Amino acid sequence: MAKGSESMYIFILYTMFVWWRDVLRESTFEGHHTKVIQLGLRYGSILFIVSEVMFLFALFWASSHSSLAPMVEIGGIWPPKGIGVLDPWEIPFLNTPILLSSGAAVTWAHHAILAGKEKRVVYALVATVLLALVFTGFQGMEYYQAPSTISYSIYGSTFSLATGFHGFHVIISSPIG
Repeated sequence: MAKGSESMYIFILYTMFVWWRDVLRESTFEGHHTKVIQLGLRYGSILFIVSEVMFLFALFWASSHSSLAPMVEIGGIWPPKGIGVLDPWEIPFLNTPILLSSGAAVTWAHHAILAGKEKRVVYALVATVLLALVFTGFQGMEYYQAPSTISYSIYGSTFSLATGFHGFHVIISSPIG
């Protein structure tokens, strides 16, 4: 890390915390969120989700295109010669039911909120966070064991970006629910 960048990250995190604190305070306790502000926040959330979907689509398109029509520059084969691949029946396969279980736990929390069952909400959110931590731990193991890195041609860059971006979403979205 560059000298002084730690303070920059702390400042950004502090700014994010204060902004969200003020938004929640204004809406919950002070009642300042009019219908227009609520609509603007809703549109902002929708646009953010749409941009995320488009970004992931572009990453998976790049990976699919490169695998279905490998370029001459990488030898015309997929994966490129000399690059090892992970066995999809090991950690990736194990992470799939963990991720699906995490989605089920969030759905459980949502239904518990609608039913007014506070204890079940807490249990479901704790389960979601724990499953996200397990998923992230396995994702870290996968990166550690991966025979290629982001610098290994189109294969390494699309794999690292797509799985890393997905893992980042799991980490960020689990506490939010």
